[in-house]
Amino acid sequence: MDDAYFGNKAFCINQRRYLGSKTKLLKFIDDILQKENIEFESFADIFAGTGVVANHFYNRSRVIVNDILDSNNHVYRAFFGRDEIREDKLKERLKLYNTLDLKIYGDNYFSENFSNTYFDAINSKRIGFIRDDIEKIFEEKIITDRERSYLLTSLIYALDRIANTVGHYDAYRKISIPKKRLFLLPLDIKNSEYSAEIYKEDANELVKRIKADVVYIDPPYNSRQYSDAYHLLENIATWKKEEVYGVAKKIIRSHIKSKYNMKAAGVAFGELINNIDAKYILVSYNDMGGSGNARSQSRISDHEILSALKRKGKVQIYETDFKQFTTGKSLKDDLKERIFLCKVDFATKTQKSVTASKRNPVQNGFIKSPLNYTGGKHKLLPQIIKLFPNGIKTFYDVFAGSANVGINVTAENIICIEKNRYVINLLKLIQRNNFDELNQRLIEIIGKFGLSQSYINGYSYYDADSSAGLGQFNKTAFLELRNEFNKTKTRIDLLLVLILYSFNNQIRFNSKGDFNLPVGKRDYNGSSRKNIAAFNQITNEKVITFKECDFRDIENFEISKDDFVYLDPPYLLGLASYNEMGGWTERDENDLYSLLTRLDKRGIRFALSNVLAHKGETNEIMNKWVNENKFIMHKLDYHYKNSNYHSTAKNNKTIEVLITNY
Repeated sequence: MDDAYFGNKAFCINQRRYLGSKTKLLKFIDDILQKENIEFESFADIFAGTGVVANHFYNRSRVIVNDILDSNNHVYRAFFGRDEIREDKLKERLKLYNTLDLKIYGDNYFSENFSNTYFDAINSKRIGFIRDDIEKIFEEKIITDRERSYLLTSLIYALDRIANTVGHYDAYRKISIPKKRLFLLPLDIKNSEYSAEIYKEDANELVKRIKADVVYIDPPYNSRQYSDAYHLLENIATWKKEEVYGVAKKIIRSHIKSKYNMKAAGVAFGELINNIDAKYILVSYNDMGGSGNARSQSRISDHEILSALKRKGKVQIYETDFKQFTTGKSLKDDLKERIFLCKVDFATKTQKSVTASKRNPVQNGFIKSPLNYTGGKHKLLPQIIKLFPNGIKTFYDVFAGSANVGINVTAENIICIEKNRYVINLLKLIQRNNFDELNQRLIEIIGKFGLSQSYINGYSYYDADSSAGLGQFNKTAFLELRNEFNKTKTRIDLLLVLILYSFNNQIRFNSKGDFNLPVGKRDYNGSSRKNIAAFNQITNEKVITFKECDFRDIENFEISKDDFVYLDPPYLLGLASYNEMGGWTERDENDLYSLLTRLDKRGIRFALSNVLAHKGETNEIMNKWVNENKFIMHKLDYHYKNSNYHSTAKNNKTIEVLITNY
């Protein structure tokens, strides 16, 4: 067609207003690579955003480009794709879109939902028609997959120029919408002799499968989710015509929320770095620190960045003045953009990746409590939770212990009840603090007492190995810390560090109320950090309350038939460390059964964890109670390998059960 219609105008890849765009940093990144004489044949940009960094290196190496958003993925497929595109045909379609006579068309999904919000009524009708048409001609195979991405990219870039926003879609401006005409342009696509791999995946999963000489990481810096800022573009990209809600007209975005905007970002970053296969790692992360409002503050601390990178190799930090595009006004006018350069140490690469792989994963998607409370039900969760009913209003986790069950259930409200005040205070400490701040407090205590930090330094630094552990190195410092806590028993942060360094990471107090466990083999390692961060995050995402009280007091709660009560009491057949100070007697056992019988008569559903048989004995009291009330006894498959009250003799079989009244 005649190119005079568009003239020399075209959309370049770097012509988007985008949070954290690195267009102005490209020279800085180049200068670092040149200064360090870094040669590379492959470059991976795994939080690519606009794709400008990957595009910058596309003329000199193979690139890998990735982002979790569909709207960005279409941009990559348009600019980096290798499939042939018929530009003349696409320009004809763009001209058609620009010259539509909207008088002959009715309203559509987009105009019905977005008129006079981000766009005026006329442009909203045009946008909806264009998006419908792109999908129609794709389904009719008039255009290819890459050609669809080409047209969508032109639409996305055109929207950016007329949107009634400050450059993102968290909100629109409450003003008279300026009269601007939507105008789509061709794309300025630069052909390259190199190949491009395009992904739309969780970066933490992607790095387990790819390899590159240089991996560039530019994760989100704060709590502002990109899925919130660009929800409208995601709606257009996916075009599922979902229901929109709220003043901002957003769609459901839970599936594209980034963990790097959440409290556990530091842990996610550590796992990402552990799994990267590269010669060099570049990390962009600025020093927002405490500037601006809470949503603008950095989610990953320098300590977490450096700790993760130093486990991979030698680290250098470069910084430059940088004024970035943000969603609001920063109180700080001297922002520094830093780039952390890690030269991967291949001598330790294999050893470190093996160490990382041995860390305790979250089992079947269940969060593991950071407290290793004797009798904890983490390993039994897949069997227990599938027996719970659906549609629970309030879930009562009685004898909650480390709260492994409570934090993993689905309910409108969750109340974890535990008699041990130290346990409740520990759970509250982890829940109520920002993970980064709590993590830093723990590290300061560890440094003050001179305890090991294998997560940063490795075992060899302490003349130890993972088999023998770190007990010998930590013994003296651990006893000093234990004495310090036992003086007042008020510093719960000290208690948490004690537990992290104690035997089997367990909790035990003697008859005087003193913490009396000896030092253990492990320290505040990657697994512990992951568990604390995950616990912190999930207890803030759900409505969870931790309460200190006796199980008999639950009748004082307003429990209804829509609620559910789960109980995991001490077992009459096995006296464990959590039970040493008060014991669990037959009277307690009978009081418990009487309570449950009363709940059953009120129509309240419950489930009780217990042991039917142990060391050749049978809990006859429980057996009789179950039979008299015609409750259901579910046998579970589990062996407490680390519990000191279970015999290994073959004839001493332990039968774990879950008793339900439904």
